[in-house]
Amino acid sequence: MASRRGADKLIEEGRVKVNGKVVKELGSAINEKNDTVMVDDKIVKPVNDYAYILFYKPKGCITTVSDEKGRKTIYDYLQDLNVPHLIPVGRLDYDTEGMLIMTNDGDLAYKLTHPSYEIPKTYLVKVEGEMPEHKLAQLRKGVLVDGEKTKRCKVKLLEYKDGESKLQVTITEGKNRQIRKMFEAVEREVKFLKRIAVGELRLGGLPRGGYRYLNDDEIYYLKNM
Repeated sequence: MASRRGADKLIEEGRVKVNGKVVKELGSAINEKNDTVMVDDKIVKPVNDYAYILFYKPKGCITTVSDEKGRKTIYDYLQDLNVPHLIPVGRLDYDTEGMLIMTNDGDLAYKLTHPSYEIPKTYLVKVEGEMPEHKLAQLRKGVLVDGEKTKRCKVKLLEYKDGESKLQVTITEGKNRQIRKMFEAVEREVKFLKRIAVGELRLGGLPRGGYRYLNDDEIYYLKNM
């Protein structure tokens, strides 16, 4: 029905019932075989057949099921998939493109997004202007984003051409719009942002809006990172 955070919100809103009674305590234990769980008075059953999908999110869509502003969502590209409860692992903002892992395996989604696991995510970044070594050093050591210092990260300058710097950045956090805000902290505006890898799993040759199922080795890798 939702991610863990989304499920917490459903519970807090009083929309979840167990055996006919509204549950408001987060983390309440249930017996999957004997208890009946309902959301908005509809029975919810555990997912027994998990799917793991690699999706190339295009720029100009959001990573939610629907949008009050009527913008395109990632699910508009996945309409032919017959996979229940498919959710994105983490998010990419409206103007960012690249790699999204989609799954209905809640435990894996939790592992790949929880800060304590420090899963590395790699981005291709283009910014206006040059990136001198002292600014690169600032990013690597950590900069203030929303009042908190970011963790140490990897930043590699790939090229400077036609007034733009092209970089590869690997972070182990997932704060809202973190890459963009990191470069704002060193007085540079991000013009292009693309996630190209999660750990050693790379986006590869998928077209924008395309997807493929992960193979057994890739699934094993993600579960054992």
